[in-house]
Amino acid sequence: MKKYILILGTMAFPLLAQNVLTIDATQGKHRISKYIYGHFAEHLGGCIYGGIWVGPDSKIPNIQGYRKDVFEALKALEIPVLRWPGGCYADIYHWKDGIGPREKRPKTKNVFWGGVIEDNSFGTHEFLNFCEMLGCDPYVAVNVGSGSILEMIEWIQYMTSNEDIPMANLRRANGRKEPWNVRFIGIGNESWGCGGNMTPEHYADLFKNYATYARQYGGNRLQLVACGSYADNLNWTQVVMENAHRLMDHISLHYYTIAGEGWHAKSSATGFGEGLYFNGLKKASEIDGYLAGHCAIMDKIDPEKKIGLLVDEWGIWTDVEPGTNPAFLFQQNSMRDALIASLTFDVFNRRCDRIQMANIAQTVNVLQAVILTQGNKMIKTPTYYAFELYKKHKQSLLLPGVLSCESYEYQGQSMPALSHTASLTEKGTLYLTVSNVNPHQSIPLKVEITGKEIHKVLDAKILTAPQFNSVNTFDNPDIVKPMEFKGFQIEGTHTLRIDLPSKSIIALEIE
Repeated sequence: MKKYILILGTMAFPLLAQNVLTIDATQGKHRISKYIYGHFAEHLGGCIYGGIWVGPDSKIPNIQGYRKDVFEALKALEIPVLRWPGGCYADIYHWKDGIGPREKRPKTKNVFWGGVIEDNSFGTHEFLNFCEMLGCDPYVAVNVGSGSILEMIEWIQYMTSNEDIPMANLRRANGRKEPWNVRFIGIGNESWGCGGNMTPEHYADLFKNYATYARQYGGNRLQLVACGSYADNLNWTQVVMENAHRLMDHISLHYYTIAGEGWHAKSSATGFGEGLYFNGLKKASEIDGYLAGHCAIMDKIDPEKKIGLLVDEWGIWTDVEPGTNPAFLFQQNSMRDALIASLTFDVFNRRCDRIQMANIAQTVNVLQAVILTQGNKMIKTPTYYAFELYKKHKQSLLLPGVLSCESYEYQGQSMPALSHTASLTEKGTLYLTVSNVNPHQSIPLKVEITGKEIHKVLDAKILTAPQFNSVNTFDNPDIVKPMEFKGFQIEGTHTLRIDLPSKSIIALEIE
C-alpha cells in the first residue's frame, strides 16, 4: 500500500510512514473567503418553482411565497451568496419580464431546460428579497448572449439606484422604495458555449464594452465577474485575462465531476458500485490540477492577486433519476457526494489566496443539490451536511499543514485516503475537518499542532453512512446526517489522536 505526503494538499512523493498531520498554528497568511461556500439557483427544473418558490397562495407552508422549510434550511446553513438566474438561462432572461404585478407578467419559453413555459412569477424582487431575508449577497448574471448593454444598465439602475431616475422610480412604483445591496454582477455565462458560442477574443471585447457601462448607482461598489473557462480550456483564461483584466474584479471557472465514462454516460446517482465511487472521488480531486493551470496564467498577468477566481459552478453531474424529466437534471445525492464536497472544499480552501468564491450547482432539486423537495416534503442531502460541517471555516485563517497518509487503492489506481482543512477561527479556536475516503476501513490519524496548546475539544461531529451509496429519501430522510463524534483522544498539550471511520467526514473545534 502506498503512502502519500500532502503539503497543503500537493502530492510530493509516496512514502512508508504512519498517518500524521502536522499543523502550524502560527503560520496562517490567508483567510478562507466565506463566499467559497456559496450557492447557485437557476431557472431549471424544480430549483426555483417548487423548490425555493411556491407562491403565497400555495398550500405548502411558505413565507411570502418562499417555501418555509427550504428557507429555514438555507438560513441555518448561513449561505453567504446566491447566484441567479443562471446558468444558460441567464442569456435568454430579460429582467423586465419578471417585474410588476405577477398576474400581468408575460409568459416566456425556457428553450434550454425542457422548453417549459416560464410565468416569471419569480423575478428580480423575489430573488433580491429572498437574499435579503437569508442575509446573503446576491450574485446576478446579466444577459450578454441575447441581451444588450442598455438592458444591463437599466437593470443595475433598477436594483441599486436611490436617485430620481426612471428605473429607480419604476422600482418604487413596483413596491420597493429602497435599493437593494447588490455586490456581484456576472457579465454573461459560459459565453464559449450556451451563452453565445463566442471566441475568447470576441468575448473579451464584449466584456470590456459591458464593463465600461456597468456603473455604480447605489452605495456599494459592484464587483464585475468576467465569464471564464472550464476544466482544461486554458486558452480562454489566457486570452480574456490578457485583454480585459484591467476592468474585471473576478473571472469564473466551471468544473463538473463525471464519475461515469463521460457526458454521454454519466452514471446513476444511486446503486453504484465501488468503481463509480472511486472514480467520482478521483475525478473530483482532479479539479486541483485544473485550478493550478488557470491560477498559473492569472499569476503571470495579475501577480498581486487582485483578481479573484470564482468557481461559480461545481459539483457531480449524474444521470437523472428514472421517471423524471431528463431536462430537469434531478438527481439523488449520496455519501459519496458529501465526500466529493469535502474534497472540493479542501482544494478551494488551500487555494484561498486566489479562489474568492465557489457556487455549488445547484441549491435545490438540480444536480448536486443540498435540498430536495417532493410536494410538501423536503429532505437535506448528505451534501447539505458537508456544508454544515465546513461552515466554521468561513472567514477563518487557513493554517498550513503537512499530511502524510496512506492511499486508497482500487484496481491499480490510488489516491490519498485522507484530506483535511485546518483554520483558526475569528474567536481563536482551531477548526479541523478531516475526511477518510476509504470505504472499507478506519484510519488512525495522529495530529500534531505547533504554536497552540490543546486544552479541550469544544465540539466534535461525524458524517458517515451505512454504505458509500447511501442516500436520504423522502420516506427515510435521516439515513445520512451528522452525529456526535467521540473517537478522539488528547495526548499532552500538542497532540490529538483521531480514529477516522471509513467513508467519513470529521469536524473538530479545538480550544
